[in-house]
Amino acid sequence: MENDNRIWFFIRKSLLGGLLILLPISIIAFFFKWIYDAATGLIAPFTGLVVRFFGLPKFAADWVVVAVLVVFCFLVGTLVATSLGSWLWQKLEKRGMERLPGYRLVKEVTMQLFGGSQDSLMRGEVARVWLYGRQVPATVLGLITSRHEDGHLSVFVPTGPNPTSGFIYHVHEDLVERRPDIPVEQMMKTVVACGAGSAALLSKE
Repeated sequence: MENDNRIWFFIRKSLLGGLLILLPISIIAFFFKWIYDAATGLIAPFTGLVVRFFGLPKFAADWVVVAVLVVFCFLVGTLVATSLGSWLWQKLEKRGMERLPGYRLVKEVTMQLFGGSQDSLMRGEVARVWLYGRQVPATVLGLITSRHEDGHLSVFVPTGPNPTSGFIYHVHEDLVERRPDIPVEQMMKTVVACGAGSAALLSKE
């Protein structure tokens, strides 16, 4: 009986150990495959042209198109960084692009996500927030994304395990404790882990 228990314990421990190693790798592989499939789907028309004219395999054509797009983005960014390029883009944007439905919204969201503005999610500062007042011992961790002239702060509180979704609260700064000692990346890890690791994070001073 004791030998059976040892065998069962060994099998369970080995299976669990293998699962803990292979499951994260599988999730990462699935995530990158999803990104690759989404990206290749978007550039499929250009890939088709490269395959047709140069006879390259689809996989190689995908990378050629990606490389061309990266170089193109670099050239556009370099051009806009110059005085003449910036002036031309402002004129084009004001007379043409801003008239397109939804252009301003998409631009503002993009700037928020990639840090193109002062009030940006990527530049957010980790803070502990007393949503229901200091007298209520219930707090949340969030990112300060905007500061108001009247002393209020806008705080984004992500939800686990998906940190890209969450709630936006506008609270007075008296209810906010800034935590510059907590990196945004570490905070997001606790969100993905549904709160696991928060004790060590909040104990930092």
